[in-house]
Amino acid sequence: MQFTKPMIELVFEIRRRVDAQMKPGIKLANPDLLVELAAVHHHSKDTILRTLIKELLTVAGDEWLSLLQQPGQAPGKMMVKAYRGQVSLEAAPADRPSSGETGTNSVRYYRGVRVTA
Repeated sequence: MQFTKPMIELVFEIRRRVDAQMKPGIKLANPDLLVELAAVHHHSKDTILRTLIKELLTVAGDEWLSLLQQPGQAPGKMMVKAYRGQVSLEAAPADRPSSGETGTNSVRYYRGVRVTA
């Protein structure tokens, strides 16, 4: 998913309207930004903030908009990719361990040959 200019403007507006506690987590570099905003949407009583979050998730796509109907269910692990100034959020591959996890059953390749450790 690519962050478009309208999406970035919505994130900035949402950041201005949330509580001071939530502001550090609302950044474009946060890979779980949309999931956290869906949780804020469920707990917030501010109708303008809820509308802004709903608009952002609508622009992001149908899979993100479904987070508003089903609280507690998040899409799989996400990873942020940046290439030549374009920031995108993509699903992390299932076979790749996330940072912090040590893959005991990980597969390594050395010069094209599978190595088991």
